[in-house]
Amino acid sequence: MLNKIDQQWLKSFHCVYENNSFKRAAEFLCLPTSNVSRHIALLEQQLDVRLFVRSTRRIAPTEAGEHLYQRTQPLLDKLNQAIEEVTQHSQEVQGQLNILMPDSAELAQAVIAFCNQYPSISLCCDTSISPKEDLIDGFDVIVSFHRGKLEDNSWIAKEIQRWPSVVVASPKLLQTCSKPFQITDLKHVPCISSFTALDGTPWVFIDDHGEWVTQRVKSSFKVNSGQLAKAGALAGLGFAILPAELCCEEVEAGELEIVELEYQPADLVLYAFYASRKHIAKKVPAFIKHLQQRAKTKQ
Repeated sequence: MLNKIDQQWLKSFHCVYENNSFKRAAEFLCLPTSNVSRHIALLEQQLDVRLFVRSTRRIAPTEAGEHLYQRTQPLLDKLNQAIEEVTQHSQEVQGQLNILMPDSAELAQAVIAFCNQYPSISLCCDTSISPKEDLIDGFDVIVSFHRGKLEDNSWIAKEIQRWPSVVVASPKLLQTCSKPFQITDLKHVPCISSFTALDGTPWVFIDDHGEWVTQRVKSSFKVNSGQLAKAGALAGLGFAILPAELCCEEVEAGELEIVELEYQPADLVLYAFYASRKHIAKKVPAFIKHLQQRAKTKQ
């Protein structure tokens, strides 16, 4: 039976299984999607069994497909490891890189520099500062801002950069409303929600033991932009949590004042996420490492 099965069919089968996608498997294998589909069809025909259940949006392994993967995966792993040890230094960063990221000037420059460094990369980039779960399918890398604990999901998170943050307000606002001293006071003063405003996420602080503390705030000014949040704070529309780096000039000029509370605001962190699957094209870790290195040079 083994001599009737092409090794490429099995390789395509494993890649489709681990990516849950014919398209992503084809990108990793640098093959047309039609070729990968044909490999699976030929393997199913030779084995006389259905390996995947296909629908318009999702695919899932059948019981036979699950069994075939579990029994052959250790063998192919050893073969792949041996091949990778020989060829890892000659692999090229290539293929289409699908990115979802915030519309940021610094990130845009990082992406351009990456494409210049690796001319074999073709880029497809969409922008969103707070991507929704149902929008991320089909992307190789998701770059997004977060405060506090990350939600549990199947994506692997790599930290790119973090910014210590402060609560600020304009002198004008501090003259017209009570100055908060506890984070619970924020429920009674106007606040500006930013970055995760569309999810209704509360402000996040760090207590004396390093634990996350969340606080719902009173907010009638909700934006998904740090620049808009700063502009609102400067206009006296509310208290805001901002990266200290973003508002240091305004604080020095007396246009904003730092408000000290019993807990410090959680850092704003930029993460790069990628799917937790075994076969990851070299373009993905190369791009993430590129972002991390550029972030270090900016510090």
